[in-house]
Amino acid sequence: MGAGLDVGEGRRRYWTSQEKRQIVEQTLSSTLSVAMVAREHGVNANQVFYWRKLYRAGQLGSEGGAEQQVRLLPVSVSDEQRAETEPEAATSPASGVTINIEFPGRTLVSVEGVVDADIVRAVVESLRG
Repeated sequence: MGAGLDVGEGRRRYWTSQEKRQIVEQTLSSTLSVAMVAREHGVNANQVFYWRKLYRAGQLGSEGGAEQQVRLLPVSVSDEQRAETEPEAATSPASGVTINIEFPGRTLVSVEGVVDADIVRAVVESLRG
């Protein structure tokens, strides 16, 4: 039986991220059902399904959050150009750059001109909250 049964009656068992990952990986790599793996470890099957969701999203990291989670954002590239080009903007090759950042349920953020990676990172992080 799994380590989940080592805790006495009425006490809650806390699983480490490593234990959660091992249980999830067992459900993904074996022919056993999630319910069978969960029962083997003394965990509710619904809990294991939730851990699988976190695992697939890359959110079942190491203990203490020491491992930085990387989350990719969707990006689209368009050939659209603004009709109203300022005369001084035409002289600088970098000034014609426009980056549009759109989050679901939020307004569109546009960064125009010379784009600094640190500024874009700060804007994205502040919007992600």
